[in-house]
Amino acid sequence: MTDPSHSRPQPAASWKSIIVGTNGLRAGWRLLIFLALAGVPLAVLPSILRLFPSLGGPGGLPPGTITPAGLGGGDAIILTVICIATWIMGRIEHRKFSEYGLPPRQAFGKEFWFGALLGFLAINGTLLAMFLLHGFRVVGLTIHGTTILSSLVAWTITFLVVALFEEFGFRGYVPYTLTSGIRFWPAAFVISGLFGLGHLLADVNENVVGSIAVVMFGLLLCLFLWRTGNLWCAVGFHMAYDWGETFFYGVPDSGLSPRNSLLTSAFSGPHWLTGGKVGPEASVLTPIALLVVALIFSRRYRENRYQILRSRSLPVAAS
Repeated sequence: MTDPSHSRPQPAASWKSIIVGTNGLRAGWRLLIFLALAGVPLAVLPSILRLFPSLGGPGGLPPGTITPAGLGGGDAIILTVICIATWIMGRIEHRKFSEYGLPPRQAFGKEFWFGALLGFLAINGTLLAMFLLHGFRVVGLTIHGTTILSSLVAWTITFLVVALFEEFGFRGYVPYTLTSGIRFWPAAFVISGLFGLGHLLADVNENVVGSIAVVMFGLLLCLFLWRTGNLWCAVGFHMAYDWGETFFYGVPDSGLSPRNSLLTSAFSGPHWLTGGKVGPEASVLTPIALLVVALIFSRRYRENRYQILRSRSLPVAAS
């Protein structure tokens, strides 16, 4: 006779299956732990920054003006918090820190510099097309002498920190973990879509074209990650694009204008062409430039190299 106890529900086993899957703690729970580890320190960050007013850069600047200290200082702290949270999750999951997208051995290698080349060409191509359509012109030099060298160094370091923070923050642990639950491209669309929506809600100067461009930026950088297997190409692209836009040409980036840019530039014409106060990202030319970059990149990198490791011995491609 069959033991009736075998047909009874097993509450303990059912609850355990909600928390633990075949590959350990389920992706949703791991993501919640990570967000708690990173979110709590970041929630008190504004109060900490008030204790160090020098991180905001020199006072008395016009509204919407950014400096290397003001932009890079806060992002460096956030990057540190994210790195610590990721390291802790790596210990919990028995993974190496490098598996989450920033392998130190590949830092500043050929993929980084190829990404930097694409980033600088993308902003140059956008502004060149805008110039040919009579919407953009360079007025002249903004800074001179030794200020050029000091500003060059300061802004380069700043945008490297910004790129590391945004790439590792948005395309490091979070997509790695989501990919193990819902696959790579669904995770990429979720993250990029939420980032674009947040951009639209947070920036009063933002418009629909700018938000679409932000989503496309995110998807392009996810493509870099998907094809190269790490974030270094995306970091290079992000750094060079922002560096060219903000320091080299001195045009607004998401409505923010730089102090001590190399060149002084001016826009003229309709907002759909120039992006207006938001800057080139809100121009209809930017999505076109990003599509061109995606095509160029895809011809060079044809193989999908992104992987999540379910165990030390079982690499699984993230389809």
